[in-house]
Amino acid sequence: MRYAHGGGLSAKERERRERLRLQAVKLFAQGVSPEVARRFRITRMSASR
Repeated sequence: MRYAHGGGLSAKERERRERLRLQAVKLFAQGVSPEVARRFRITRMSASR
C-alpha cells in the first residue's frame, strides 16, 4: 500500500531515503546488484526493482 506525503516520513527522512536510492541505482548500474542488497540491507528482489 502506498501512502500520501512520503509514507509519514519527515522531509529530512524522505531526503535521506532518496539519497540512498540514488546510491543504490549507481551501484546497480555498475553491475554490482548482489552488493547493493547487502550494503543497503534489503532483499535482492528489492534491489533489482
